[in-house]
Amino acid sequence: MWRVLVSDDMRLGDVKYPGVLLDYRPGISREELLEVIPAYDALITRSRTQVDAELLKRGKRLKVVGRGGVGVDNVDLEAASRLGILVVNVPEANTRSAAELAFGLLLAAARGIALSDRKIRQGEWDRKFLGIELKGKTLGIVGLGRIGGQVARFAKGFEMRVLAYDPYIPRTRAESLGVELLEHLEDLLRQSHFLTVHTPLTEETRGMIGRRELYLLPRGAVVVNAARGGIVDEKALLEVLEEGHLFAAGLDVYSEEPPPKDHPLLSHPKVVLTAHLGANTLEAQERVGEAILERVVRTLEGDLSYALNTGFDPEALAALRGFLPLGEALGKLLAQITKGRPEALEVSFLGQFEKDPDPIANAVAKGFLSRVLGGEAVNLVSARPLLKDRGIRLVTRRSEEAGEYARLVEVRLTTDQEERRARGVVMGGKPRLVGIDDYALEVVPEGYMLVCVNYDRPGVVGQVGTLLGEAGVNIAGMQLGRDVPGGRALFVLSVDQKPSAEVLEALRSLPVLERVDLAEMG
Repeated sequence: MWRVLVSDDMRLGDVKYPGVLLDYRPGISREELLEVIPAYDALITRSRTQVDAELLKRGKRLKVVGRGGVGVDNVDLEAASRLGILVVNVPEANTRSAAELAFGLLLAAARGIALSDRKIRQGEWDRKFLGIELKGKTLGIVGLGRIGGQVARFAKGFEMRVLAYDPYIPRTRAESLGVELLEHLEDLLRQSHFLTVHTPLTEETRGMIGRRELYLLPRGAVVVNAARGGIVDEKALLEVLEEGHLFAAGLDVYSEEPPPKDHPLLSHPKVVLTAHLGANTLEAQERVGEAILERVVRTLEGDLSYALNTGFDPEALAALRGFLPLGEALGKLLAQITKGRPEALEVSFLGQFEKDPDPIANAVAKGFLSRVLGGEAVNLVSARPLLKDRGIRLVTRRSEEAGEYARLVEVRLTTDQEERRARGVVMGGKPRLVGIDDYALEVVPEGYMLVCVNYDRPGVVGQVGTLLGEAGVNIAGMQLGRDVPGGRALFVLSVDQKPSAEVLEALRSLPVLERVDLAEMG
């Protein structure tokens, strides 16, 4: 008899599983959970319960943790792997509901549904409002993942032309959806009568739709954000609505949730509002509960096809502790300094490793994808499948030769435009970057890093330092690599503050620099 504890509120459906004793205790306190968990073989949660190392260690019989939903950020995956506890989730269960809400907001904004509803309730019969039809219009989708892809299918049914911007999605996916994939966000914005965003909130996507981007849209466009608050700059959205450039907007998510009562967008007549309801349908809640219970039971019975954290030897994870953050740093660095659409990641393990170094490749994929999905959306065990979903090949190679180092990791990123490499070692248990492309250097991969390519001439670093100093950006350290004196050179500046877009543009305008890339390693 398997004993399964459900610690959060969810709809589990009516299916009965022989040999499974289900204990439904939503809202159970942390203290009580720690006390009773030793009696259970499986735990099912949503986002409320923190499944940390302490709780997992208390679960003496615990074999499976099921997370109802997409993210597993409330589950300590490394601790679960070390204890031999499998973790499963249901990432696809909310897709339909979230996509339908986004498209519903788009329709409501285009036809003034919320505005007319309010007026009628106030006793005003106003038939002068003219809405916008969707047929023949262009929809721009930022982020063509599961939800963005479903929105695209809806739009095609309304006979819309659909464009998408997603630098991490292969063209084959867009083609299968009948969507035109564009290389630059600006090109999409200029053509989109309707705009909807479906990306996670990361440093890269925060505020990505600001005043400039909104004004790139054709006059009279409609903007929808049902993804994450903060992707669309709310202050800029208000200003552009007030100035009459946009027809309307639809919001399900906000920078602060719930938004303050005096938030000006809440009372704006051109804005349709919902309270972060993307996954809140009866069907989605039932799918989540039914699916996670089924997957937990199947995993208890020995089916490992849904487990996120299979294949890692706990001893290997311990032996590679220093190399996992190194791999993550190399992947994160290359994701930011390489131009073009990613096609392949090649990870080479050079030298003698005590244990199979393959988990380092997962760390590389995690670091690479963290720039796309956000740190909470990707983890060490889900990184490879997520990379595969995006059509990016991951190749590993082994060699006994590591030159002057005992163990070295080299990562090569190939895109449709170029190929770049980064190499690193572990010194004193800490990651150390020892090369970029053909240049040898030694840098701690942390904070903000400016990677500059130039010709080896006197005064280059001085000009860069002067420009940064005038902009109030303090240089914390510098490392230089070159091929031959007077030839091409590459230097890395570690800076204490993130340079603004204006500062980066000024650096790239310096005639002494061939190329400047910013990498944020935090």
